[in-house]
Order: sequence, then C-alpha cells, then structure tokens
Amino acid sequence: MSYFELIGFGPNGWGWALLTATGMTLAVALCGFLVGSVVGTFVAWAKLSRNMAARTLADGYTTVLRGIPDLLVIYLFYFGGSAALSAIGGLFGAEGFIGVPAFVTGALAIGIVSGAYQAEVFRGAYQVVSRGELEAARSVGMHRWLMFRRIVAPQVLRYAIPGLGNTWQLVLKESALISVTGLVELLRQSHIAAGSTRRPFDFYITAALLYLVITWVSTYLFQRAETHSMRGMRRAS
Repeated sequence: MSYFELIGFGPNGWGWALLTATGMTLAVALCGFLVGSVVGTFVAWAKLSRNMAARTLADGYTTVLRGIPDLLVIYLFYFGGSAALSAIGGLFGAEGFIGVPAFVTGALAIGIVSGAYQAEVFRGAYQVVSRGELEAARSVGMHRWLMFRRIVAPQVLRYAIPGLGNTWQLVLKESALISVTGLVELLRQSHIAAGSTRRPFDFYITAALLYLVITWVSTYLFQRAETHSMRGMRRAS
C-alpha cells in the first residue's frame, strides 16, 4: 500500500482517524490555553500586588510549576485526581477505581502549567504600560475597574500577544504528553496506527507535518493579531 493510500480517506486509509485526533489535539490545547490564561491573569495580579502573602504564593506557584517536568504534572493530576475521586466515591458506597476523564486531566494539567508562563507574560506586559497614563486616569477620578477595562487591559493584551503566541506553541507541544492518560490525540493515534500497520515512520512523519501545519497557521494568526493591535500606535508615531 502506498503512503497516500495509507493516510488517505479510503476504506483502508487512516485519514479520518488522524483528522479526528488532530481535532482532539486542538481541543485539549485550546482548553488548556484558556485555563492558563485565567490562572495566569490572577497569578500576575498577585505578583504585582502589594500584599506580601499574595506575592509569595504567586512566586512559589510559578517557581514550582516551571521547575517540575510537565509530564510529572500530568501524572500528579491524573493519579491524584483519580485517588481523590475514588476516596469520595467510597464515602458514598462506590467500589473500585474511579478515573478522572483524560480530556479533563489534560486541559487542567496543561492549563495549570501554562498559567505559570502566562503569568510572567502578563506581568511583563503590565510593566510596559505607561505610568503616566495611569496617573492621568487617577487624577481625573477614574474608578479602578474602569481604568483596568479601558486602559490597562487593552494595553496589557497588546504587549502580551507575542509572549502568548510562544506560550501557545508550548501548549500545543505539551498536548502530545496527554497520550499517557489514554486520550486519543494526534500522537496517540499515530502510535496506534503505526502498531497496526507496522509502518511507524509513515505515521510519525505525518503527525510531525500536521503539527507543523497547526504551528504555521497559529503563528500567522498571532502575527495578524499583533499587527492589528498595533495599528493605532503606528499611526500615532
């Protein structure tokens, strides 16, 4: 069987399975990235806070999560969460092992890890915001929430886009680690197909090409978003 028949959409091809697995990869990566954005926003706020306890906790979070291997975090979430669910189930009379859904494990684990990186991206972007604009907003009596919505948030997002693009690429690669929980994403599906056909190189090179396509499209979209966000600044300059 030729390579194109093997990865095609014919009766003996693996095209639909690979396409479905690619969609699963994108879904878990996107959910993890969004979770990380929410976590990173609050952690960045804590790191910029005047509260010593909040800063200490935030610094500890980013230090630990960036220092532990991502695969270990996934294992901790999967087995720790499953042990907790099994214990809670035992209190209500349930017997046996209760596993955390692989997709939930992947999204949360990736989100918690990426949150540590996104927190630093948001913190750095906030420090670029002009202090003069903030002082001017305070001088006219602008409420803190209104100042955040109209001045801080738009500028932080503008300056954070390049860093968020890099974080998204990391999240996309980390999604391949979720295969250890049994989730059939792109790498897992390639492994299954390689074992079934005994043609591992064909499927692994196809998976690499699909990851590269996703990366290229993602890079293009982030570049367009960055260009769009900077239009007003270019006109002003």
